[in-house]
Amino acid sequence: MSTDATFDIAFIGHYTKDTVVTPQETKIIQGGAFNYGCHVAARMGLRAAVVTRLAREDFDVVETLTRMGVRVFATPTQESTCLKLVYATEDLDQRTIYTVGFAGPFTPEEVEPVQAQAYHIGASIRGEVPLEVIQALAWKKARVSLDVQGFVRINDHGKLIFQDWPQKAEVLQYLDVLKADAVEAEMLTGTTDRREAAKALAGLGPSEVVLTYGQSVLVYAWGRFHEAPFVPAQIKGRTGRGDTCIAAYLGKRLSASPAQATVWTAALTSLKLETPGPFRRDIADVERLIRDRYSSSVA
Repeated sequence: MSTDATFDIAFIGHYTKDTVVTPQETKIIQGGAFNYGCHVAARMGLRAAVVTRLAREDFDVVETLTRMGVRVFATPTQESTCLKLVYATEDLDQRTIYTVGFAGPFTPEEVEPVQAQAYHIGASIRGEVPLEVIQALAWKKARVSLDVQGFVRINDHGKLIFQDWPQKAEVLQYLDVLKADAVEAEMLTGTTDRREAAKALAGLGPSEVVLTYGQSVLVYAWGRFHEAPFVPAQIKGRTGRGDTCIAAYLGKRLSASPAQATVWTAALTSLKLETPGPFRRDIADVERLIRDRYSSSVA
């Protein structure tokens, strides 16, 4: 791998082969935080990279991203990480996840060649991204973002369950941005008050905290709150909401304020929610939605 690669944003995480089960249907989709994130970055015109691990039989996702202009640093593994996500009711914030394959932990050597303005760690399960990899990214003196889902979820006999994260204080000190959803934020902080949860998480190190809820995205950045609602015409693509959300926020923060990035994130994620799979809409659609539904919120 070349050592002269420089990007706007780089995503670190496993490819996941996802079986999504809802009351209406069952389908198999290509998952992984990087997959959702890179589609956002590419549509935004950003120079994007991926560091991932997956089985060679699933390298078609590498080819797809390469055709989009994304640089992929892929390590072949014996098997890909395979997840089954079951939404038993219409409450899309409540789901059960099962794992039937794991592509193994990343190493510092795998992230070493990639230079970027921002890095986002989007793991699926604890053990995927060890502390030494996070430290290696922090030493690059760029913005480091992390989604807590891959650190509070463990494999319990094939079922992914939430468990407290003993290393959270040690890890969060290396972060600039932290992403969590409603369930994760409550588990890590012990409070259902979203603003208090954001403050508590920021107190452990990150200067910006991005929390997603069923109806909105809440950002706590540098001591100030910013919030914007999701306004999808319909919800058919709940899976990947958080990954899309944080990619949109990080991408926009390269050139905009936290307030502007929050509105951009809510609008782009709203459009993603309307269709299963990664975000594939035109950026003009995001700009139009902001003018139509968020004009009074843009700072």
